[in-house]
Amino acid sequence: MDKGGVVREMFDRIARRYDLTNSVMTAGIDASWRRKAIDMLAPANDARLLDLCCGTGVMTRDLARRVPNGRVTGVDFSPVMLEVARAKNAAPNIEFVQADALRLPFEDASFSGATMGFSMRNLVDVAAGLREIWRVLRPGASFVNLEISKPPNPLWRKMFYLHFYGVVPLLGRIVGGDAAAYRYLPQSLVNFPDADRLAGIFAAAGFEHARYVRLLGGIVTIHSGTRPSTAVTADSGRLEQAGVA
Repeated sequence: MDKGGVVREMFDRIARRYDLTNSVMTAGIDASWRRKAIDMLAPANDARLLDLCCGTGVMTRDLARRVPNGRVTGVDFSPVMLEVARAKNAAPNIEFVQADALRLPFEDASFSGATMGFSMRNLVDVAAGLREIWRVLRPGASFVNLEISKPPNPLWRKMFYLHFYGVVPLLGRIVGGDAAAYRYLPQSLVNFPDADRLAGIFAAAGFEHARYVRLLGGIVTIHSGTRPSTAVTADSGRLEQAGVA
């Protein structure tokens, strides 16, 4: 089984306890992180939004409340995650679609905004994922990504790593009921780009105004970028410079 299949099977296993485990691991502060990400997106109340790797639909539902006259499509490749998401959803302006974030079943320029929460480090190819997101956004639309990151301060980073690589797997085994999955999730950060490099990959994929803000000293970052209003495509030279060609 390839990496994508392994990750899909893992998320299927942990789907039913996923929200509870996340709340315990973050002491509930993850809700404020999602609000900040949506504030950065600043969608109009009639926007058509895409929530990528939506999991159980927590951010999807938050987005739907912000666009009462719009529509939100949540996409995930885990059928069990989507089963949980649909069971928890009562909003009429949400639809859930099973699909791979690297091969989205939507036409070019379909959405006026997009988000992804705590999932980019699980993509098989981050640069390809960003180019696919760019494709389905309308000109002038923005993408906002919320993700665990590597704090720049060495002491704070060491303290965070003690928690992330030590406490998180233990909580995952106790609360989430799957020790293997919660050993994988921290390890997925090891080779993931740091905040500066990820901003460069955004720019190389064709996004304008690529920027980020650090939360909790850089334990979490919110990146954003905008598809240009004029016709621009990702430049292979910039991708090579970013180390993702």
